[in-house]
Amino acid sequence: MGDLVVGARSGREEPEDRGPTSSGSSGGSSDGGEAPIDTNDRNGGGGKKQQRSFWKELPLLIVIALALAWLIKTFLLQAFSIPSASMENTLRIGDRVLVDKLTPWFGSEPERGEVVVFHDPGGWLGETVPVDTNPVTGAIQKGLSFVGLMPSAEEKDLIKRVIAVGGDTVECKGTGPVKVNGKALEEPYIYPGNTPCGDRPFGPIKVPQGRIWVMGDHRQDSLDSRYHQNLPGNGTVSVDEVVGRAVVVAWPISNWSTLPVPSTFDQPGINAAAAGLPATTLPAAGGLAGAVPLVMWRRRRLINRAG
Repeated sequence: MGDLVVGARSGREEPEDRGPTSSGSSGGSSDGGEAPIDTNDRNGGGGKKQQRSFWKELPLLIVIALALAWLIKTFLLQAFSIPSASMENTLRIGDRVLVDKLTPWFGSEPERGEVVVFHDPGGWLGETVPVDTNPVTGAIQKGLSFVGLMPSAEEKDLIKRVIAVGGDTVECKGTGPVKVNGKALEEPYIYPGNTPCGDRPFGPIKVPQGRIWVMGDHRQDSLDSRYHQNLPGNGTVSVDEVVGRAVVVAWPISNWSTLPVPSTFDQPGINAAAAGLPATTLPAAGGLAGAVPLVMWRRRRLINRAG
């Protein structure tokens, strides 16, 4: 007894007792198996469709990836490496933080309690000694920093916590606490063993509109607003110099954490003096906002009557 080979096309006779197939399809094979696929018609005359080489597509993929990286770095998120201990223990040396660069494009300004990256306002970092690199290495670093894959060796950026914003009055006497608009801050993020003022009491200082007062969490190891009151701006930083808000520690994984605004900055009354507007301005602005819909409704009604 021999095995029946399914789908064989030989001169051998089929078994006589084999009945008709159950399939009513005229295109199916007579032995009940799947009909072979005809590739000749689908590929235009018998040849296999030529696929584009991966190596030919690779340069295009690289260009697209670099363009996306540049867009993300410029408008969405940028990674920064922490070079010093001024923000310990919130941020440690070598941590990589992701900075939100999108919200400033919509007019959002830094708020109290946020950790922000900002350009050197002038004189904070002093003179830096250029690092000698060969032309090839320098070109590669500039290219990678341009698309956000490496930090730039030319940019001078700092990272601190916003303590006060434009219109605020900030001060710290003796061993603290820091006060904003007369409200004492509870600062659990301060480096253990430090006092709120560190070794530099200050104030009271009125922060100009459009500027911020910043301090490091490691108060005794941070050359922040307290130490630059002799410079233009009296230690404050223009909001135009702010790159963005640090939102998360992304690397190393063991240090992963978000960077929320501490609750002490939400206490009642802390915003009382921050607006910097005369008392009559806010009611007037509110009245104007309420009047606009009424004027538009009345105008529409007159137009409908005229029509």
